[in-house]
Amino acid sequence: MKAVEITGHGAPGVLKLGERPDPQAGPGELLIRVAASGVNRPDVLQRMGHYPVPPGASDIPGLEVAGTIVGGDDKELAAAGFKKGDRVCALVAGGGYAQLCVAPIGQALAVPEGLSDVEAASLPETFFTVWSNVFDRGRLQKGETFLVQGGTSGIGVTAIQMAKAFGAKVIATAGSDDKCAACLKLGADLAINYKTQDFAEEAKKATGGKGVDVILDMVAGGYVAREVECLAEDGRLVIIAIQGGTKSEFNAGLVLRKRLVVTGSTLRPRSVEEKGAIAWALHGSVWPMLEHGTVRPVIHATFPLARAAEAHRVVESRTHIGKIVLTVP
Repeated sequence: MKAVEITGHGAPGVLKLGERPDPQAGPGELLIRVAASGVNRPDVLQRMGHYPVPPGASDIPGLEVAGTIVGGDDKELAAAGFKKGDRVCALVAGGGYAQLCVAPIGQALAVPEGLSDVEAASLPETFFTVWSNVFDRGRLQKGETFLVQGGTSGIGVTAIQMAKAFGAKVIATAGSDDKCAACLKLGADLAINYKTQDFAEEAKKATGGKGVDVILDMVAGGYVAREVECLAEDGRLVIIAIQGGTKSEFNAGLVLRKRLVVTGSTLRPRSVEEKGAIAWALHGSVWPMLEHGTVRPVIHATFPLARAAEAHRVVESRTHIGKIVLTVP
């Protein structure tokens, strides 16, 4: 099969189209003929040598795919409601930038009715991440106020729509007025240009001084101190990336007085069972929203598999709104 290989750690040019042996589905797995594969920031980090591949996972980049089931045990597939020929999207620990990809059966979901393969390939990584962190760890409830940093990223556009669909008031930050407008169009109640405004002060103003209930943070570093300042009593800060650095100084006294929770997670190292539980929750709660159009994929651009390096350059430019997806021949 054709697959994109990381020929050395460095700039996007190290991504080269090569050939690999066709993978085979083992017990509890299915084999997907890939039609499209999502591009995510962890792929960029892996290419640069900053995101090690988990033991046993493919070294081929790509954490989410959509396509057709072409392999797997018929009885195991049937037990999960699948059969060969079904269209699915799946979260994988690697191997997505290829014509064939193996996925745990529990991490695969039927393509929502009405969605293309490109749209379906944009779902797993961001939807699993948002559900796990905003709703499982952050415990966001109807009527609460939610703040997402980086509202036009793949995670951001998903978080805005899901939080709004579940009845939260949504505040998003973005790095330009045009991106703020895009956040508002997606359903955010307030969009803050973090380059010209202090997001913590604006969030407190928007809540009448009460503060926000849940924050989804992809920056960490110096942002944590301001996030602790603008959380409401019993607020929850969920960190999912450290683009601003691993070290943070903040007022621990506020954590005590306001009974705050500071937590976080990464998705890739989690067990198949944990990811399967997230998939089950999404199938019941969010997939109907996708089919009804309440929540929708946001695709910024697509690139053929052979042009994966260009796709990575767009991700690194931070100019995109929504997801970048590779189409696979």
